[in-house]
Amino acid sequence: MSINNQRSFFFNVDWLTVLLYLALCTIGWFNIHAAVFDEKHPSIIDASTNYGKQFIYINVSIVVAIVILLLESRFLTALAPAFYGITVLLLILVLVVGRNVGGNQAWINIGGGFRLQPSEFAKFSTCLLLARYLSSVNIKVTELKSFLIAAAIIGFPMLLIMLQPDTGSTLVFCSLIFVLYREGLSPYFLVISGLLIVLFVVSLLYNPLYVVLTLVIIAALIIFLFRKHRQLIFTMLVGLAISVTFIFCVKFIYSHVLKPHQTERINILLGITTDLRGKGYNVNQSKIAIGSGKLWGKGYLHGTQTKYAFVPEQSTDFIFCTVGEEWGFAGSVVVIGLYLFLILRVIYLAERQRSPFSRIYGYGVASVLFFHVVINIGMTIGIVPVIGIPLPFISYGGSSLLSFTILLFILVKLDSNRMGIV
Repeated sequence: MSINNQRSFFFNVDWLTVLLYLALCTIGWFNIHAAVFDEKHPSIIDASTNYGKQFIYINVSIVVAIVILLLESRFLTALAPAFYGITVLLLILVLVVGRNVGGNQAWINIGGGFRLQPSEFAKFSTCLLLARYLSSVNIKVTELKSFLIAAAIIGFPMLLIMLQPDTGSTLVFCSLIFVLYREGLSPYFLVISGLLIVLFVVSLLYNPLYVVLTLVIIAALIIFLFRKHRQLIFTMLVGLAISVTFIFCVKFIYSHVLKPHQTERINILLGITTDLRGKGYNVNQSKIAIGSGKLWGKGYLHGTQTKYAFVPEQSTDFIFCTVGEEWGFAGSVVVIGLYLFLILRVIYLAERQRSPFSRIYGYGVASVLFFHVVINIGMTIGIVPVIGIPLPFISYGGSSLLSFTILLFILVKLDSNRMGIV
């Protein structure tokens, strides 16, 4: 390794980001130990248990992180299409030979009791290729052709993941719209996306015909008031047509495309139905666990909801309820604070980059992390539907931890090279 590389590694690495990463990994390890603690295997590094395996995953991830830091930055940029292509091939392969777990054919057995989940690795490879494309010469996301190509880069792995079907991992890619927005996409796209979400919820809560009638009345009133503005009238009519079409598409998808357990989760979230012993059981037990922790928590390995396994998937999707029960409100605030600090730090790193590629990739990292944290914690406290995505660096799982490590440390490496030191 050259002297320049040594200087880059030891002096230009953002060690604050690395420290936040290690803190979250450690918190995750101890909470997995608490969530699936087995008195017959009390050692936290017992490889026959999930917490022992997580210890192995953490060490492997740290080694991979170090390797990334020692690589040439140009290597990451040049091979972005290759990384994307490999993950796409893996996503196709998992549809053919993948193992079905929990209704999702998303894992490939690699032997020794270990499994690979390609959809996790598709996140960082998509961010890399998107960054490479958008940072190319004469590419402007405001132009239709550039926008469609960027959308295709994001949408192709989404389509393959949806075929598994893994709704949660599919939706994660939608967060990359924030990357496009940062690179010049009109804010109207975000406004329209927000309005469509509102329209989606309203369409489910009320009779679609009443919703359409209300929109027609509002549109007619606006057209009457601004009848001299032809452009506004045209825009209003187009918007009304799109809204009406969207409402009936929502109704069709909700009734004929979504699976019963998915519609039931949405119904429970919106208060349309109550099923505390069925589809709503996980969330209800999770809220009980978090609430029972009160201010300071019940203490490490003393959570009753955790100890008696009232919450299914508590070491993976619902790991945050272990934090809430055993560490209380204070511990939950600390964990959320660490995530907030990390995401803000990632945005700060992205903004200080001289290279457009590094900046765009940094915003991709921030978007993916933000989506995972908000949705995972939101579903454990019952404010978003349960879609089954891990809490970064804390949830149990080798593919998840390794992919998030790669995602983050590629940015750390790019940042260490921002001054031109390779």
